[in-house]
Amino acid sequence: MDAFEKQLLLLVEDSPDDVFLTQRALEKAEVPNPVQVVSDGQEAIAYLKGEGPFSDRAKYPLPIVVLLDLNMPRMNGFEVLEWLRSQPTLKRLVVIILTASSRAVDVDRAYNLGANFYLVKTSRFDQFVAMAKSLQGWLRLNHFPSA
Repeated sequence: MDAFEKQLLLLVEDSPDDVFLTQRALEKAEVPNPVQVVSDGQEAIAYLKGEGPFSDRAKYPLPIVVLLDLNMPRMNGFEVLEWLRSQPTLKRLVVIILTASSRAVDVDRAYNLGANFYLVKTSRFDQFVAMAKSLQGWLRLNHFPSA
């Protein structure tokens, strides 16, 4: 396993079904990176701050990419994105919106808040795997900012 393959992806998703499908699609697409899952925006911020149960950075390292759902309870993806972009040490973290919404207003708002990519979840598993394969190729080729 090379250094890249050890880099973490943080999946912020409140739906257990979508978590399962995303993890399965990433596995099927042979994305080698470990995936840490948090179930809402507040938990995502706690993870990224290294607070509470996420204080052990050896066990909960900072991710190279955040896969962020928009529609979640307690704190939605837009709020997480806005918070992230206001943090001096985290503002360059790559954020990929992964959501069911294809509404232009949501796409525009996400990019205005600093999203790097906006992907719409598909109900067809083969298309989800194809999207994950594209992500895998991009992850391998991209040069990430230093943490």
